[in-house]
Amino acid sequence: MWMRSNSDSKVDASGRREKLEKELRPVELEVEDISYQHAGHAGVRGSDGETHFNVKIVSEEFEGKSLVKRHRLIYGLLQEELESGLHALSIVAKTPSEV
Repeated sequence: MWMRSNSDSKVDASGRREKLEKELRPVELEVEDISYQHAGHAGVRGSDGETHFNVKIVSEEFEGKSLVKRHRLIYGLLQEELESGLHALSIVAKTPSEV
């Protein structure tokens, strides 16, 4: 079962979680920073450390949308972050009926 994270980590401070919550009004949301698994990799050197995330989200906003459209929606919401250091997202995006 996915759980809503109430962490006070940099993920919340940076606004990623808030953007997803505001725009997609998820029933369930989990954002996990896995950047530590990629520390020292050439593609992320010199970053602030927040480079890789797992996102699991359940939202009615995904009803009638293909998996590709769901992912595009999430990437669009996080475009600013992707342009400023966010290197990779692993996304699981489902509707409530798919859980």
